[in-house]
Order: sequence, then structure tokens, then C-alpha cells
Amino acid sequence: MENFVVSARKYRPDSFDTVVGQTTITSTLKNSILTNQVAQAFLFCGPRGVGKTTCARILAKTVNCSNITSSGEACGKCESCVSFDQGNSLNIFELDAASNNSVDDIRNLINQVRIAPTIGTKKAYIIDEVHMLSKSAFNAFLKTLEEPPKHAVFILATTEKHKILPTILSRCQIFNFNRISSEDIAKHLLDIAEQENVTVESDALHIIGQKADGGLRDALSIFDQLISFSGGNLTYENVIKNLNVLDYDYYFQTTDLIQQKNLSSLLLLLNKVLEKGFEDLLFMNGLASHFRNLLVSKDESTLELLDVGENIKEKYKAQSKENTLPFLINALEILSNYDVQFKTSKNKRLLTEITLMQLCSEDLIESKKKKLVE
Repeated sequence: MENFVVSARKYRPDSFDTVVGQTTITSTLKNSILTNQVAQAFLFCGPRGVGKTTCARILAKTVNCSNITSSGEACGKCESCVSFDQGNSLNIFELDAASNNSVDDIRNLINQVRIAPTIGTKKAYIIDEVHMLSKSAFNAFLKTLEEPPKHAVFILATTEKHKILPTILSRCQIFNFNRISSEDIAKHLLDIAEQENVTVESDALHIIGQKADGGLRDALSIFDQLISFSGGNLTYENVIKNLNVLDYDYYFQTTDLIQQKNLSSLLLLLNKVLEKGFEDLLFMNGLASHFRNLLVSKDESTLELLDVGENIKEKYKAQSKENTLPFLINALEILSNYDVQFKTSKNKRLLTEITLMQLCSEDLIESKKKKLVE
């Protein structure tokens, strides 16, 4: 049986151009390499799974390359690049500070730094989760970071920049990695699906992107899990079922029932949602987000603010035409008050039902319209 390799490792970027969603950072790093202005200490900050360690490895590989391309990428063919790809490069060292955070670990690293490279002109030292170093380890590292040998390049990566000593921060070029947008994640997953001969729906990939909360590694883990669940045919229904996500259709139905003032059906729909295991607050917060999406869908210029698939976007555009601006503003105000009251309410189900009744109240909506006109 062939060993399975998770997508996060199998499709890990090996060049700056293949890094997803960090164009500004990769462009800056490539330009610094092309102009021979590579700093001796970098600090990569950002949430987990957005490409910090990947970029650190690509940077380390590129500064050691003897035939850098005109676009600032490693050639992938020289002795240094080949040894890096095979995992036996003598010029690139990685230290996981989460498990090697003592003074002795840093002193061992400092002793290695003093040795000049035998091949090439640079040695790169990647310290992952650098915020886990002890205070004494930071202090031991400070002098080397302040006056490093000419051949040394330090690349530090962390998810918690605030835990790093200011004296360390002041000696590094700091790059802040952003969360990756659902759109970029969906495009990347689509490319992988095509290579793996997996059938996918675009709306399903957007749901994965939203669930990953900007982390590509999390998105790839979810993707692998869902492929196993669906047997190579990834549909929107499979995704929302497996990830326990509330279908957009519930919110579209809720909005239609509110407009129809059909309170009975609305309460039955709420009961159906709660029976599926979703909490009142989750449903109502989702409804608030739905009304917000309807609000931005009323203008073509703000459609780009919708973080959904194309099919869902068309539904939003259609339903936004059926809901007036005063109604949407009023609904958002009611749901905002609900969110505040929910924490102190002793009967949360009753509060949820009363809020839905308020949304159905024609008199209340009309009074709000008059206030807006006045």
C-alpha cells in the first residue's frame, strides 16, 4: 500500500511565486535578493498556517542558490538547491524553539554560526516559534543577532509577536503575514482538485475557505478529510454536512418568511435549525451576517465585499432587490440588541422567538421607515 501524503506537505510551495495570498511579502523578498540587499535577520509574524515557515525555507534556499533567476527565484538545479530539496543541505539549519528553548540550545546554535559555509556564501538559520524561547535564551541570542557573521542569515517565525523582546524586534526586518482570503484558498484548492482528479463545486470550496479562517494549512487538512468522506466528489451538501455548517438556504428562507410575515412557519424553521444541533446565538448571528450581505448586495460596487461563491452571490443579488434599505437597517439593529441581551437572558429560546416576532412586526418596520424619512 502506497503511503499517503497529506496535501499540506505534497503541495507545499517551493518558490515565492507559488506562495498563496502573500504577494506583497514575496515581492519584497525577491526584490531584496535581486538587488543584493538581503537583511541578516528577518522576523515573520502572523497566524498559523499562512506560510511563515514555508517562506522562511524558500528564502533560505534562494539566498544559498548559486544561479538565482532573473525573477529572484532559486534555480532548483545547482548543488545547493538539490541538496536542500533532498533534505541534506549543510547551509540551512532549522530549530523548533517550542521544544528547544533553553540557553544550551541557543549556545549550540551560536557555536554553529561561527563556522563559515563550505559550499556557497551564506548559512541560513530558521528558528520556528521563536516566542517560545526563554528570557535567558533570548539574552544569549541577542549579541549574535546584533553582530552576526557576514555569512549568517537568521529567519525567525512566530505566531505571537508581542512575546518577543523589543531588543530582538529592533534588530529584525519584520514581515506581517495576513490571513489568506477565502477566494485565494478556494482557487488553490481548485488547482489541487484538478491535479488529484477530484470533482468539486466552487461553493463547497468557499465554505472550506471560510471554515479555515484564513489558514491554508487548516483548509488543506479539511480538504483531505472531505475527499475521504465524499469519495472524490466534493459537493456543497457534503461539505456543510461534514463540517456541521448551517446551509445558506436557511437564511434565505428565513428572510422570505419575515417578508411574508409568516410567523408560524418562521418559528417552525427555527425549531428545525435547533433540532439539527445549532445554537440560537449561532443562528441569529448568522442571520445578522445574512442581512449585512443583503445590504452590500444592493450596490454593484460593494459586491466584492461578499465572501461567498458565485452561485450564492447571485442568490444574494436577487433577494436584496426584494428587501428595502430601511428594513435591512432595522433588522440589523434588532439583531444587534439581541446579541447584547442574549448573554443575560434566562430563557434564551423565548428571547430568540421574540426577536423573530419583532422582525416580522410590520408596525415596527413602518415606524422605522418614518424615522429614516424624517
